[in-house]
Amino acid sequence: MDKIQRIKQEEQYRQYVKQKTPRHNVWLNMLRAFLLGGTICFFGQVIYHYCEFRKLSADDCSAWTSLTLVFASVLLTGTGLYQKLARWGGAGALVPITGFANSVAAPAIEYKKEGQVFGIGCKIFTIAGPVILYGIFTSWVLGLIYWIWGMAA
Repeated sequence: MDKIQRIKQEEQYRQYVKQKTPRHNVWLNMLRAFLLGGTICFFGQVIYHYCEFRKLSADDCSAWTSLTLVFASVLLTGTGLYQKLARWGGAGALVPITGFANSVAAPAIEYKKEGQVFGIGCKIFTIAGPVILYGIFTSWVLGLIYWIWGMAA
């Protein structure tokens, strides 16, 4: 009797989990991510070509493109629109420059009520900090490998 009751409970639990687990359409999610990421990249390309049209150097075009995309990302984060876009487009919102700007701006905005030091100062890199840390560490390791490779050749 005890074994039958346990099997029943396990089946009820499986049904409960199945009912509560959200269902995702992988193909639709990939399409949305592609569209959002592609749109962000498209705007970056438009900005770059506009700068070229204005006869700026390639370095200046790149700088203005980066600056404009970061500004737009922070502006959209501050107004709450970036989160809505990210909810719709998923991983497409992680296009490196805008996603990184969002990961720095979002905690700063969220914790600003706790003050400049303990709010913004302490929390601003909660999301971006690990990215910076592991990016620097990986760059160091790859640079070391490159240096050793160059010494051996």
